[in-house]
Amino acid sequence: MTKNDSTNFVLHAKSDGFYWEGIGQLSIKTFFNGKAHYKTNKGFFAVEESRYLLLNEGAYTISIDETKIVESFCVFFKNGFAEEVYYSLNETQDSLLTDPFKDTSSIGFFEKTYYKNKTLSSQLETFKHRLPTLDIDSVGYEEQFHKIMFSILNEHFNTYKKIESIHAIRNTTREELYRRVSIAHDYIRSYFNQPIKLDEVARVACLSPNHLLRTYYQIYGRTPHQHISEFRIQKAKQLLSNTEKNMTDITFLLGFQNPVSFSKMFKQHVGFSPKEYRKKVILDKKL
Repeated sequence: MTKNDSTNFVLHAKSDGFYWEGIGQLSIKTFFNGKAHYKTNKGFFAVEESRYLLLNEGAYTISIDETKIVESFCVFFKNGFAEEVYYSLNETQDSLLTDPFKDTSSIGFFEKTYYKNKTLSSQLETFKHRLPTLDIDSVGYEEQFHKIMFSILNEHFNTYKKIESIHAIRNTTREELYRRVSIAHDYIRSYFNQPIKLDEVARVACLSPNHLLRTYYQIYGRTPHQHISEFRIQKAKQLLSNTEKNMTDITFLLGFQNPVSFSKMFKQHVGFSPKEYRKKVILDKKL
């Protein structure tokens, strides 16, 4: 979706069904009232309202297939923009005064979904609200990209702190392990409601199953199975609270083979059966 890789720009749209494939520049993808699925040569990503996807320049596909209108707000950055902001954050004042436009090496961001923290959420909401009144290439327009990139880079720095927890001697090894395990994590996020197997997740991450399990736990403090259960519970609560779907429908939407398995797992994690939880939510709404 590249207009011109020498400019920053935004794509803001609404749709319940969409498909596109091609080459795009460095960008972040955010969605509201639903989710979108992305595929790159690195992995598979499901982008929900509480998260954003960061993609480096390259080829990808996007698909939206929802029963309701999904709003997208995607921010694209021109070539060298991230490096320019990074340089201004890490150099001394003397260096910035002496050579403010110094060429810097490319930043290899970790392609994955990230939690949309309060700061970034506020910046995106502000930009979306102000976008219709801002002239493209105006100072106010360009300021928004600088603020958002600053938040992205802060998260990039925080990611390196997580990488330090990985048991490996060389930095390059730790970074590569983090990239591969992140791919596994996003694969689980994308397909937690389907009967995925450990070998399948390990193959996507290009790691042996045992190596994946050990490193995954080092990074996330949970096993892949625990994350699958966590994502299923989150989705179950959403479906039980906001829809009138029956237990059988919810069971299959979450990837369980029968309602008994779903009910048992839900009660084990939540303390209520799905039916009891739904009654409690309805009662709480009335109070």
